[in-house]
Amino acid sequence: LLPLPLVGGYYVLCYFALTDVPQIDCDVKAGKIINPEFIAKCPPGCQDVKYRVYGTDIYASFSSVCSAAIHSGVIDNAGGKILVQKVAGHSAYRGSFSNGVRSLSLPRWRESFLVSGTILGWGTPHLLSTHLAVAACKKHSNQKGLKISSMFLYLSSDCKVDLSFLMDGSWSIGKRRFQLQKRFLGNMAQALGIGSTGPLMGIVQYGDDPSTEFNLKTYANSKDLRNAIEKIQQKGGLSNVGKALSFVNKNFFLDANGNRGGAPNVVVVIVDGWPTDRVEEASRLARESGINIFFVTVEAAAQSEKQNVIEPNFVDKAVCRTNGFYSLNVPSWFSLQKVVQPLVKRVCDTDRLACSKTCLNAADIGFVIDGSSSVGTGNFRTVLQFVANISKEFEISDTDTRIGAVQYTYEQRLEFSFDKYSTKQDVLNAIKRISYWSGGTSTGAAISYASEQLFSKSKPNKRKIMILITDGRSYDDVSLPAMAAHQNGVIAYSIGVAWAAPDELEAIASDPAKEHSFFVDEFDNLYRYVNRLIQNICTEFNSQPRN
Repeated sequence: LLPLPLVGGYYVLCYFALTDVPQIDCDVKAGKIINPEFIAKCPPGCQDVKYRVYGTDIYASFSSVCSAAIHSGVIDNAGGKILVQKVAGHSAYRGSFSNGVRSLSLPRWRESFLVSGTILGWGTPHLLSTHLAVAACKKHSNQKGLKISSMFLYLSSDCKVDLSFLMDGSWSIGKRRFQLQKRFLGNMAQALGIGSTGPLMGIVQYGDDPSTEFNLKTYANSKDLRNAIEKIQQKGGLSNVGKALSFVNKNFFLDANGNRGGAPNVVVVIVDGWPTDRVEEASRLARESGINIFFVTVEAAAQSEKQNVIEPNFVDKAVCRTNGFYSLNVPSWFSLQKVVQPLVKRVCDTDRLACSKTCLNAADIGFVIDGSSSVGTGNFRTVLQFVANISKEFEISDTDTRIGAVQYTYEQRLEFSFDKYSTKQDVLNAIKRISYWSGGTSTGAAISYASEQLFSKSKPNKRKIMILITDGRSYDDVSLPAMAAHQNGVIAYSIGVAWAAPDELEAIASDPAKEHSFFVDEFDNLYRYVNRLIQNICTEFNSQPRN
């Protein structure tokens, strides 16, 4: 596998093999490969519903290539070799169910493709860039007896991440391995395709103390970045990775340094051997700030050296998730270049960058508000201010936290749904416009209504949080509706005021009730619980397993 630069914002992956056809992943879309015709091998398991397909016989180019091949009957779920041919855009793509794959309909798309099981000759490529890439691959191949079995050009422009590489400048790495590390970073910069609309990359070197070599906005293209990497001088000192992670968390991802709000923050830590300080606490704080931590460990401690490691299992204590996706162990500095492409693919897989999700940007929060007669107009405005004060603490958008609201008496009213407003100001304005209803108190029915009208429409990747505010005992049962909500994944907080029944508040709240249920004697004291409620939501979010 040989990565090469190519003009036009693409990078080339040249596959050299005697007879093998290169394998692509199930999630690769035809539009991500610019060759007009290519041969590929699909892996097993591409029949999964998460790989979307649009069309029948002729498919829209943002369909999964391999799922389309299964749908068309060219291969089955066991995988296999396919030929893909690009054709012009199409109108009225027809959805259908075939061979275990449900394809969707689509009014029109700019490009289409056909899938075949017949291995045809390549003929004359239609793109000049393909000629140039093949020539470049041949020129750079010094392996005799091998032939290019296939070649793919992948777009990298949709990889929009803000990257900080922590490079090891300690004395333990030595001068030669430090040069190999710089070469690796240069190749990463080239493979990523640095640019203002794609990935941005900065470097922090650590030893005794960390220092920024350059930040996210210093270089806006791969060429300048590579030249700058070549000029980096080794710091020396210890391998204080924990101190470096604290530094990055506090200083690197700032707007003044080029941080973009909509791009995930990613830290890649390169370690020679093992750190000389502890990383667990610094990593936890960084993760809770939304930073995705990857580790590349080179020449890890041998069995006889493990007694020298200050913090056993330091990688698992540091990375974003302990599922293997966020860590790469390289046996030798001389084989470091082999992880360039796997690492590029991982840091660019924004759907799997789980630590970009924090307690403030990853929830659907539904407020269930008591509008009964006992509340009164003045107190109702106080409740709405409490709802607004909680809402303004969250990052609100259609892809971050979303807010919805239900008011209830004997009856229920959907004030606004999760998808109604996508900015914080719009949500706050909507809360202000809620009018006091007045009536009885049927809290159980309100919980069922919120479950159906709000939380059944929650996004799969969102935490479903219900915050119910009431000032009295319900006329109906709350236990069964609350239990049903809990079983459907709703995390329920109950806020009782004045004459609210403690036993009902406890039944409504998720376990443990003492962390999810609060009581205040007067409406005017609600404001005191805003910070505690936010803190409990975040504590619960951050305590979830990292596997």
